[in-house]
Amino acid sequence: QKRTSTTTMVAATSSTNDTMDQEQEQQQHPVISDLCFHLSNSSSAVAAAEAAASSTNDGTPSSATNTATSSHKRSSIPLPVAAIRVMLNVIRRSEAETMMGLQADLRDASDVMVAFGKRGGPIIVHHPPPSSSEDTTTATTTTTTTRYLLAGRSHISLSSGCELFLKYVTRASLETPNFQQCKSQVLERGERFAEFSTQARDRIAIVGSPFVREGSVVLTHGRSKVVEALLLRAALVEKKRFRVMVLEGRPDAGGAKSAKTYANAGIPTTVVLDSAMGYIMEQVDLVIVGAEGVVENGGTVNKVGTFALGVMAKELGVPLYVAAESYKFTRLYPLNNADLPEMGRIGSLKFLDTLAWSMNASNTTEEEGSGAQDTSADSSSLHAHVVNLPPSVSIENPPCDFTPAKYITLLFTDLGVLTPSAVSDELIRLYQ
Repeated sequence: QKRTSTTTMVAATSSTNDTMDQEQEQQQHPVISDLCFHLSNSSSAVAAAEAAASSTNDGTPSSATNTATSSHKRSSIPLPVAAIRVMLNVIRRSEAETMMGLQADLRDASDVMVAFGKRGGPIIVHHPPPSSSEDTTTATTTTTTTRYLLAGRSHISLSSGCELFLKYVTRASLETPNFQQCKSQVLERGERFAEFSTQARDRIAIVGSPFVREGSVVLTHGRSKVVEALLLRAALVEKKRFRVMVLEGRPDAGGAKSAKTYANAGIPTTVVLDSAMGYIMEQVDLVIVGAEGVVENGGTVNKVGTFALGVMAKELGVPLYVAAESYKFTRLYPLNNADLPEMGRIGSLKFLDTLAWSMNASNTTEEEGSGAQDTSADSSSLHAHVVNLPPSVSIENPPCDFTPAKYITLLFTDLGVLTPSAVSDELIRLYQ
């Protein structure tokens, strides 16, 4: 017990120091501070908007449906859109007097954000105390949580969003030689571009939801806000009845988190082990996944396991649809997984005998929305079922994999429904 207590104290001290270092980095670098502001502030905006919506709810079924769909629309800002807004602020702060100097500032900001993301991009979020005067016990308590920018994800979408904006700035400089006029024009059009990008999920949901038919069984993998928007529209707006099967999405339980969203919307939902995708594929009518990036040859980069899912779907004749925003189109041309850029690995991975754990009636307390788990209340029971590997055993834990175009039926994008072969043409239009 003494050894356990000492270990816990050391871990807590280390965690506190890490949090302080992360917070210091946020405060010191204006680009990182700005990025964290956009990403963390969106959550607060969602909470405030939902509170306002609930206070004006008239109790009718249509009002409840509107509240559910609109709260999802107000979900966290997409990472590439946050990066674009950061770069707009870089333009406002820049002291450059030439277009070349401004582009250098933007390139530096892009490099800083991508590097921050590759390191895991921890974001320290402070939650203010409740504003209600009734709660006097926590009136002065501020809680702190840590979110991760790219934990278990690729930096491709972040990079492609920055590259697209930089190309846009270059194009504007050629059209308007006067520096000050060009700067004003970039800011004005950039704001419109960011707003247009924010609405991409809604447009994808509109073009993709007709493919979800009455009585069908839909299989998804990982957590994609675009896929969630599409399926929620099909269920709540178009009033279709269908079932959703979600692969659990190890190691971050992304699929299980999505399952909560679907279940709360009244959609019959089943969570399936990742390794059981072949077993349940015979019961599925269509597969819909998101994407971290869409590459030139029409393939996609997405949460690891998507490649195997695509192979399985094609073998059994099940269509695989990919829902992705056009700002995720990237000028990469991988032929296999070895060609993907380095995406980093998740540092630690625990192997838990959940069957033995559940038989002993052990539980964890889940932190809503963060995916984190607090096991301190029953740590001895938890550690009894953790499989400890010897140091000689290595762990391979890639965050994403590449799915070739031949396994993809169609792409649902804000540009419309595309075949994989049409991606290269769209990239030419985006970057010309």
